Amino acid sequence: MSVNRIKSLAGITIPDSAIAAQATELLLEHGTEFIYNHSLRVFLFSSLNGKRANLQYDAELLYVSSVFHDLGLTPHYSSPDKRFEVDGANAARDFLKSHGLPGESLQLVWDTIALHTTIGIAEHKEAEVALMYSGVGLDVMGEGYEHLSPENREAIIAAFPRSGFKQSIIPTFFSGFEHKTDTTFGNIKADVCAYMLPDFKRKNFCDCILHSPWSE
Repeated sequence: MSVNRIKSLAGITIPDSAIAAQATELLLEHGTEFIYNHSLRVFLFSSLNGKRANLQYDAELLYVSSVFHDLGLTPHYSSPDKRFEVDGANAARDFLKSHGLPGESLQLVWDTIALHTTIGIAEHKEAEVALMYSGVGLDVMGEGYEHLSPENREAIIAAFPRSGFKQSIIPTFFSGFEHKTDTTFGNIKADVCAYMLPDFKRKNFCDCILHSPWSE
């Protein structure tokens, strides 16, 4: 895998502590070049949003969260029955626990990863949670694109190319949960299943209510 491993870009320092370096190695071992570039862009976009908003946050924990946020899509970390976000969050928590980080840090990283696709909730949580949600939204859907300077945008894309991102990200998502499409019930990844599977039938909340075992 040929990837860029620079230490700073667009005025943002990319953490290179022992924990950050080991997290990066796991991403390189179990991820793909496509996921690596996306994850680094997410960290940089999240950090730039934090800088613009003058927020205080833990850069190392934000970096680890960015590195692990899509690893739940990969065969190594994917479970048979959990949302991919939870798989990634569990993996990051186990990784950080092995380094002796305190419980509040483990929970913060878990929430940051587990909630990164949860519209309407993540943006109101702690800075790390809200920032990574914003970084993912910027890279995947262009949310906040207008706040990204052309200079920073071009530098980040040059270092961590999008490489046909719009055409590749949907099948990349789907590959991580095509064996457990029920886990997309109630979340935006059901849209991915509907796009990839012409005959996909979404589980419906109202049907769950109306067909519950209650008699009345």
